[in-house]
Amino acid sequence: MLWLLALIILLGVLAYYRTSLLRSTIVATLFLSVYTLLSNLPLLNALLWLGFLFLAILFNVRRLRRQFISSRIFKLMQAALPTMSQTEREALEAGNTWWDAELFSGSPNWKVLRNVPAISLTEEEQAFLDGPVETLCAMLDDWDITHNRQDLPETVWDYIKKHKFCGMIIPKQYGGLDFSHTAHSACVMKIASRSTTAAVTVMVPNSLGPAKLLLEYGTEQQKDYYLPRLAAGEEIPAFALTGPHAGSDAGAMPDTGIVCRGQFEGREVLGIRLNWEKRYITLGPVATVLGMSFKLYDPDRLIGDQESRGITVALIPTNTPGVSIGRRHFPLDSAFQNGPNWGKDVFIPMDWVIGGVEQVGNGWKMLMQCLATGRAISLPALSVGAAKVTCRNTGAYARIRKQFNLPLGEFEGVQEPLARMAGETYILDAARQVTTAALDYGKKPSVISAIVKYELTERMRRVINDGMDIQAGSGICMGPRNYLGRLYQVIPISITVEGANILTRTMMIFGQGAIRCHPFIQKEMAALQQEPSTQALRQFDEILFQHIGFFLHNLAASLWLGLTGAGFLRRLPGDRTTKRYYRRIARLSVDFALIADFALLTLGGSLKRRERISGLFADALSNLYLCSCVLKHFHDQDCPADDAPLLHWACQQTLHRTQQSLLAILWKLPLRPVALLLRLLTFPIGKPYAPPNDRLIHKTASLLLADTPARDRLTHGIYINNKADDATGRIEVAFKAVLAAAPVEAKLRAAQQRKQLPKGAQTDIIAEAVTLGIITQHEADLIAAAEQARIAAISVDDFSPEELTRHRAEQS
Repeated sequence: MLWLLALIILLGVLAYYRTSLLRSTIVATLFLSVYTLLSNLPLLNALLWLGFLFLAILFNVRRLRRQFISSRIFKLMQAALPTMSQTEREALEAGNTWWDAELFSGSPNWKVLRNVPAISLTEEEQAFLDGPVETLCAMLDDWDITHNRQDLPETVWDYIKKHKFCGMIIPKQYGGLDFSHTAHSACVMKIASRSTTAAVTVMVPNSLGPAKLLLEYGTEQQKDYYLPRLAAGEEIPAFALTGPHAGSDAGAMPDTGIVCRGQFEGREVLGIRLNWEKRYITLGPVATVLGMSFKLYDPDRLIGDQESRGITVALIPTNTPGVSIGRRHFPLDSAFQNGPNWGKDVFIPMDWVIGGVEQVGNGWKMLMQCLATGRAISLPALSVGAAKVTCRNTGAYARIRKQFNLPLGEFEGVQEPLARMAGETYILDAARQVTTAALDYGKKPSVISAIVKYELTERMRRVINDGMDIQAGSGICMGPRNYLGRLYQVIPISITVEGANILTRTMMIFGQGAIRCHPFIQKEMAALQQEPSTQALRQFDEILFQHIGFFLHNLAASLWLGLTGAGFLRRLPGDRTTKRYYRRIARLSVDFALIADFALLTLGGSLKRRERISGLFADALSNLYLCSCVLKHFHDQDCPADDAPLLHWACQQTLHRTQQSLLAILWKLPLRPVALLLRLLTFPIGKPYAPPNDRLIHKTASLLLADTPARDRLTHGIYINNKADDATGRIEVAFKAVLAAAPVEAKLRAAQQRKQLPKGAQTDIIAEAVTLGIITQHEADLIAAAEQARIAAISVDDFSPEELTRHRAEQS
């Protein structure tokens, strides 16, 4: 038994250090030789040597290995390889990998993350944020927009067009602003903190819209014509992808185009006759040009040898004969323009296809490539803006509002959601900033784009839900004073669009990630898709045994890091505050890679349909990414000491969720005895990572209850004003007034405890306190001002029955 244990340890060490097969064989030969010399079992020794030599020759002589091992595995895996549609293949090819691939590797190289420069804005970009964006936010009255107008005021539309808000991504040579991804994100975030209607109106043309498609794929003639007009607001773009019968399933798209000849502007040209029906199209009702996706067919072979040419994208002016712009949808009381459109026998010339004939059939690939960046910017920025404004104002409200003569924020039951709000908002902004920095660095990580879209919209939902719980009655009574109600109403919109979150979590994050980010899966699939040949088998054999070595290394590393808490890992970044979290990410990354390989081995192609398991893998990968972003964000901000509670809360929460997701996967995997053994290997001493404790929760919540630099950093970049008649300004005014009066209130409480003043409400004893010299008149004025501001901040709106019925009548 001791010899067997020694052999297992030896093999584990060899696997941990990724020793080659030949060197491992040499070491095993030496071990067996020592055993033979020291043992007195000649028959057993002979059998051991025979077996060992057989395996050593079989695995080390590559021709034999390929003939008797790899060829059989090749056939089995080729038969089990799931079919992949063209749209799935193009989605997998979109974008590239970055830190997601490092996390999948089980041995993340921290330089890959650290080498991305911290975000920064140019002077021009900062001036735009401080100037036009600030002015636009001041112009926005969300209650008026959503309740009275159901649209942006004409003055706001004109201002958006004049200052080129819809041309942020368009280069200056075409009249655009040519902003970085970071600046684009910062603008959307700030506007979203004021009005989601305005934010959506601005962000859609700059994310998945004709401008981005033209920049990437358009002909020079198309760019020269459309981009200046889009930048100046002369054209309002919309992109029409979703239809009544095909949402996320692009392969089921019923909209068609037929290549044919037809009349256009008095002459016969080669073109396309289109029929489509679309819905949920943002800016559709006011669009002047539609980006249209459809399946193209060429029955007469006018542009090639194929009849079915695939999904294609074209630009179509909305005044083209046959185009019908429908009435408006009404998405959850939000006022951004959204509606259906359709076309009946619409003839367009071939040069309206984005990129011309050369890009026919490449539409889905074009869309996926654009979404690889667009999905990481617009909705994440909106989510961060919504979370920050909720965090800042609800935190202030919890300090202003009193129950039982105590601020709400001093109750433990309220501190828990306050801490969640602060910690989640810190995670959201860290992910936003790190991801846009990576985009500006030249990365197009499609898996990470899906992660930030899903995670940031979901976590924003939790922040706003917590805010509603704390605001209570003031959150549910709609009116001009209510800053939170509309945010709460429109949450499902961000959850639904640009890839519904259920689909994103269960299919896209791990489904794409397992292929794109895994060191070997995509290479193995490429080899398996070839016809059996000596070259294909040689390629497959090399990749397969590299993959086996990768699995064995992770097996050994998982056990070693689990037993030691990754305490012996070296060359990790960080200091005494953060190094432990780098260790934990490294350890959980190995566990993730190992369990993912086991799932792929045991479930094979059926893992594609096991969405509960793939969803848990997505949760684990997403939380590892978010924790990495938090650490980089903290480092990029020069590690401010007073942000430490936010850092600890965010890291502990994401690491605990990663751990729980991996444990949940292990309970769902087949081959239960082996899965239980894997559970012991990955978590040999139980569950090491706990969620934030009560002390940390108190520290984190307290950051929202005081006017501190940490609170300002957490909510930096949103629109803040001090107007007493504004929905958020009145809270800001009251917060500062209450804090200014707090020392005076403390004096009054102390006097009451000494029985210098009678018990009762402090407002009733101010005059007596001044008379007795306990406080000055100035201090009394501070109390009065705070009370007046507090009442204004906690007051809610009310309406006469006539006002409400008249509004409903006007709507109908």
